[in-house]
Amino acid sequence: QVQLVESGGGLVQAGGSLRLSCAASGSIFSIAVMGWYRQAPGEQRGLVATITSTGRTNYADVVKGRFTISRDNAKNTVYLQMNSLKPEDTAVYYCNLGLGSLMNYWGQGTQVTVSS
Repeated sequence: QVQLVESGGGLVQAGGSLRLSCAASGSIFSIAVMGWYRQAPGEQRGLVATITSTGRTNYADVVKGRFTISRDNAKNTVYLQMNSLKPEDTAVYYCNLGLGSLMNYWGQGTQVTVSS
């Protein structure tokens, strides 16, 4: 069983920065694809960014150039550095661990609120 624990959310003014962290339990972190997703009120959960076991990254167009995903396999942790935050980035951010069709785990989510 894998557990994902997010941290780092909070309230920030537009233009500010936040760094989210997601710590994973278990022994499969280093071979899994890790991702960040977000869900705003009344909207579906959508992709923010993913990073493969080899460090290849993928971003949603709306966050490209502002957000950076990274991982530390020694610490079983994935990060999301968010810069130049906008009010429309306000959402609950979820960490995801995926291993093909075999495994798919979600964290409990962390709230990010960006004030204008």
